[in-house]
Amino acid sequence: MIETLTATGSTNADVVLRLARSEGFAEGHWLITDRQSAGRGRQGREWFDGSGNFMGSTVVHPRSGDPPRPSLALVAGLAVHDAVSRRLPPPARAVLKWPNDVMIGAAKLAGILLEGAGEAVVIGIGVNLAAAPPVPGRETAALAMYGPAPDRDAFALDLAATFAAGLERWRSYGLAATLSRWSAAAHPPGTPLSVGEAGEIPLSGEFAGLDDSGALLLRLADGTTRTIHAGEVRFAGRA
Repeated sequence: MIETLTATGSTNADVVLRLARSEGFAEGHWLITDRQSAGRGRQGREWFDGSGNFMGSTVVHPRSGDPPRPSLALVAGLAVHDAVSRRLPPPARAVLKWPNDVMIGAAKLAGILLEGAGEAVVIGIGVNLAAAPPVPGRETAALAMYGPAPDRDAFALDLAATFAAGLERWRSYGLAATLSRWSAAAHPPGTPLSVGEAGEIPLSGEFAGLDDSGALLLRLADGTTRTIHAGEVRFAGRA
């Protein structure tokens, strides 16, 4: 169920193209690559093409009765969190930052991008296994900083398994079970956060959990709570 390429532009773009051509791409199938020349993250940012890191994509074909599609971001984040946590020696600990950034302290370890492709949702994931890319204004981390770099192919198998288990839980038990597990893996309530896209004045407050749909709850200084459905979330005072 794991297909490996030597090099490509973007695994997400490859999967989207296959779906557009009606070539088919089944749930549980993963397309991963050794090198990626046009990988991208949120807001079109370039995603590091790092040899030894994990770069890959899979797909979900939503069914009638599934929870809302945007909540797949939480499923994907949890899957990556579960796969990397078993490879981190104490006291290092991975935490989730809404909706699906996997962090070690203030440093980003992994990124996830969801894209619609007709009725399907393509999920692209990048995880720094061997190398942490230099990103202006941001801290990054790699698992190799905490021990031997994990084998990419072994990690891919683990991630495929944790994602499949999370997807089944999402479908079988509803969104509440996913929200509970996500919250347990996230930074604690009260964590100072700022929310805002590049060029905007950020909205600052404290993490107050998630609502029933998986949106971020941000408690403001005046005691009110703002519901955030989209936006760039950062730990306040950090890149």
